[in-house]
Amino acid sequence: MIATIFFYLFAAVAIASAVMVVTARNPVHSVLFLILTFFNAAGLFLLLGAEFLAMMLVVVYVGAVAVLFLFVVMMLDVNFVELRQGMLKYWPIGAVVGLIVLGELALALVTWNINPNALVTAPVAAASGVSNTEALGLLLYTRYIYFFQAAGLVLLTAMIGAIVLTLRHKANVKRQVIADQVARSPATAVEIRNINPGQGI
Repeated sequence: MIATIFFYLFAAVAIASAVMVVTARNPVHSVLFLILTFFNAAGLFLLLGAEFLAMMLVVVYVGAVAVLFLFVVMMLDVNFVELRQGMLKYWPIGAVVGLIVLGELALALVTWNINPNALVTAPVAAASGVSNTEALGLLLYTRYIYFFQAAGLVLLTAMIGAIVLTLRHKANVKRQVIADQVARSPATAVEIRNINPGQGI
């Protein structure tokens, strides 16, 4: 009974805060609601007995990603009014995509049914003496190792793509040229000058 109450509490707050992430006008408020969503999702993981995933969600997403978003949004001087000026021309496309997603959700809700044998065919719990973290590691690095590595490659590709898209070179900034530095010799790197006493270079 208590677990059911906490489930509905965490789920309701998570859904409400997720909606506020999208609808909030202030980006800082959106990030704060995102952090609240992560905390409630961690609470749901705890109710499912996946304490490792709950702690990882709090440590990685709340402690690193969401806080990084918050500091980036607060420290960058971004003119959000200027960014929103060109949004009206994308409303028709966004409305079409939204209607398609809404139709898919409605179709999923209408055609969805509960399998009566779901509890019977549920995965067997981890053997006694094995912690939740150890069981998850054994499963990830044995049965799902290829999917795990593929997910890592996808994240690596996304990180490289984000760096390439956001990298901007300024014209008046001196940058290192590794080939020129390696090719330097003592004759080109050192310049000896004879300075008379009382004179500058």
